[in-house]
Amino acid sequence: MNLTVIYEDNHLIAVNKPAGVLVQGDDTGDTTLADMVKEYIKHRYQKPGDVFLGTVHRLDRPVSGVVVFARTSKALSRMNELFRERQIEKTYWAIVDDRPDPLVGTLVHYIDKDTNRNIAKALDQPSNRHKDAKRSELTYEMIVDLEGKYLLKVNPLTGRPHQIRVQLAKVGLPIIGDLKYGHPQALSDASIGLHCRSLAFIHPVKKEPVLITADAPDTRWWRPMEAVLME
Repeated sequence: MNLTVIYEDNHLIAVNKPAGVLVQGDDTGDTTLADMVKEYIKHRYQKPGDVFLGTVHRLDRPVSGVVVFARTSKALSRMNELFRERQIEKTYWAIVDDRPDPLVGTLVHYIDKDTNRNIAKALDQPSNRHKDAKRSELTYEMIVDLEGKYLLKVNPLTGRPHQIRVQLAKVGLPIIGDLKYGHPQALSDASIGLHCRSLAFIHPVKKEPVLITADAPDTRWWRPMEAVLME
């Protein structure tokens, strides 16, 4: 796989993750995005020995888009703080089968993650049965209506596991290909119609505004959506 680097300096490196690639290792033992980025840094800068690379955040395996890594421990701790303090503006694109009503809205749920089954549940209200459920909020806006498919711009205001997937499914808008959360049909490449389009933040060391944007995958689902937006 060719690594697509979309931002790089002495402190941070960001790549456009293809769907299907793990960010960090799991029980499968598959090669991870972190492994690939370390190899890239080692080769490009001819670094002997181990390369430091800090994982700042993750995307689910079937999701594509911006992933940022820290190249120094200082950048890692400061980026972790930015995420913790919700000072990162995250923008996702999601493709769904049904037209949202309303076209622009805010969703608030309480999400409980079953780590054993790797699945999350969205609740309208907290409950005694789900004491660990955490408040989750996102905003969405329909930005493309094309041949029975709808592209939503989604901004999660919290960072819960599977948040966008489970919250959209909860209101009857499962993301295409997302069998786990109720979409009836898988996509041929086992991806889902969710892409981390951009991250915006103040650089943790340089203190300058940073906007990192990733092109959507070059597939039959994403190409026409992106073309409409560029008209």
